[in-house]
Amino acid sequence: MPTFFIPHGAGPCFFMDWNPPGTWDRMAGFLKGIAGTLPERPRAVVVVSGHWLERDFALTGHASPPLVYDYSGFPAHTYELRYPAPGDPALAARIAGLLGDAGLPASVDLARGFDHGVFIPLKLVIPAADIPVVQLSLRRDLDPAAHIQAGRALAALRDEGVLILGSGMSFHNMRGYGAARYTPMSARFDEWLTAAVEAPPTERDALLRDWSGAPHARDSHPPGAEEHLLPLMVAAGAAGDAPGRKVYSEEVMKTTLSAFRFG
Repeated sequence: MPTFFIPHGAGPCFFMDWNPPGTWDRMAGFLKGIAGTLPERPRAVVVVSGHWLERDFALTGHASPPLVYDYSGFPAHTYELRYPAPGDPALAARIAGLLGDAGLPASVDLARGFDHGVFIPLKLVIPAADIPVVQLSLRRDLDPAAHIQAGRALAALRDEGVLILGSGMSFHNMRGYGAARYTPMSARFDEWLTAAVEAPPTERDALLRDWSGAPHARDSHPPGAEEHLLPLMVAAGAAGDAPGRKVYSEEVMKTTLSAFRFG
């Protein structure tokens, strides 16, 4: 299986009216097309979302995970969206073990559900909700090296038909969306990020570890708020020696947003 870093949009944006209309159509089309690019049907999906942070890594262990509607101010019907994919407690426990073996303490949360960084994009990627899903948290310290290492620990799952998705946003500065002055800044950071992802794997890891030194890095992800970029580190780590490439990019709300595939 390849690994991906995908954008999950703004709250439940794909399932509501937006002004201007069509703002999220191309992104939705990209997400809907992912399954058709896979070598086979995944046996399970592991999603790392920018919306779950814990001191140490954690995994959803619920057999039928509920949904966490962790957005506010949206139309009432968006709080009735459903994504009844089964969990996979055995896979969650195995991943916790793999992380532990790599020196990264991890636990299984038996109550936690899927946040919108999981269920919103998956409603487009796998709309039937018929493949088991496990969510992996970020670590609250947002250490890029630790998240690359976590991805490395999960790399073997790819050979077992497990699809690993990092779900976030390549640009995530709430003050920047819709502000024209951020357009060139986001584009310059995206150029750097693309070059980093597409570099040889050893160089790629070094660049991503030091991402905060990139041009306009902190305009794109303010200090302490880079949780929407860190899922990329897990996806890149899980890719091992597989090459990375940009597979989607467009300007949305005056900022450049991109997705990347490894392998």
